[in-house]
Amino acid sequence: MLLISSCYFYMFFKPIYILILFFTIILDYYAGIKIEKASEKQKKMFLILSLIANIGVLCIFKYYNFIFENINEMLTIFKVNYDFPLLKILLPIGLSFHTFQAMSYTIEVYRGNQKAERHFGIYSLYVMFYPQLVAGPIERPQNILHQFHERKIFIYENVSGGLKRMLWGLFKKLVIADRLGLYIDAVYNNQEHHNGSTLLIAAILFALQIYCDFSGYCDIGIGAAKVMGFKLMENFNYPFRCLSVSEFWRRWHMSLSTWFNDYLFNPIVINNRDWGKWAVIFGLIITFSVSGLWHGASWNFILWGLTHGIVLTYEILTKKIRKQLFNWLPDFFGIILARVSVYTFLILNWVLFRITSLKSGFNVIAKIFTQQGKIFYDPSLLYAIFGIGMLALIEWNLKSADISESKVFNIPNVFLRYSFLSFLTISILAAGVFDGGQFIYFQF
Repeated sequence: MLLISSCYFYMFFKPIYILILFFTIILDYYAGIKIEKASEKQKKMFLILSLIANIGVLCIFKYYNFIFENINEMLTIFKVNYDFPLLKILLPIGLSFHTFQAMSYTIEVYRGNQKAERHFGIYSLYVMFYPQLVAGPIERPQNILHQFHERKIFIYENVSGGLKRMLWGLFKKLVIADRLGLYIDAVYNNQEHHNGSTLLIAAILFALQIYCDFSGYCDIGIGAAKVMGFKLMENFNYPFRCLSVSEFWRRWHMSLSTWFNDYLFNPIVINNRDWGKWAVIFGLIITFSVSGLWHGASWNFILWGLTHGIVLTYEILTKKIRKQLFNWLPDFFGIILARVSVYTFLILNWVLFRITSLKSGFNVIAKIFTQQGKIFYDPSLLYAIFGIGMLALIEWNLKSADISESKVFNIPNVFLRYSFLSFLTISILAAGVFDGGQFIYFQF
């Protein structure tokens, strides 16, 4: 029933694309069994075949046109009269997410950390489980596979907690992210008509939009799974409390950052351990460049990832100096200085994430520093400002990443508790944007 529901859910996008999922599911299912049974040499061969198939599908649908557009441009520079044909295909929704989840299965079976799943339907559900199919969190087989074998019974706390979390996710998505999106789209789609002051406000608001949009999706997905008795890993842990970029990545999109840490960064560092700290630096640059490419097939995403790798390298090389500096400064001033510097980097770097070309991104950043003036204002922003105020009030001092377990969602007084939940619901209905806009991370 869950598998059929997941297929139905995915086919709403483009029904034919479910064949891509079936192809990788069948291949990885048998690859996992073969890896478990095979000798050491054959294990590696079956793993490589599985990875090539998964990455190959990703390359065809996501990177083929990007690669050959750049090759065609190079051929033009060298006056070679030939153009490689480009594909007119849509990127399957959530392809990067379920591809990485499938790859983690065969890798963990190869490492001996997970037994190969013999039940084809359960393995298929591992890849296709609809609450996190299209935008994560990117699960590991050790966390979720065994849950599909367990008998699920009705547990009031799961249903109540899951629905509360879904409600909060909808509030973040519809009242904050989509409201901010109206203003941000109006500015960025006409950036040549706006000055640096307005572009700076749009850049700051985009940081809030992408957080509320993506974490809102995860709240809805994790909450939906919880209602049915399944526990998904957390993907966000209040990232704007960070005091460094490295801490930011321990709190932001945690399922992806830990995936890259386990399957790319650590192998690079271990295989080059003789290099000392330079192995770590090399690993960071490669990992975050690939992370940028994972987010999108364009140079602005690659530069976005590369700059994160460079800043993390800076943090490693200056760790002792910065520690001495913060020991010398008053605690309060040190925290403000750290947050301002981190937020400045993140906000300006997210311009590259939002703008689709490097030239436009650099123009926006240049304007922010050189062209000040009157700020463009849209009255509908008041709804978003109200939502941001609620977000800060509720999330800033929470300790648990699962907001449904917090005191604010579990007020002992029944009247106050249901009044708060009713207030959130009415706010969504009154101030939410219901235009069918998709989640930002669906494009990845």
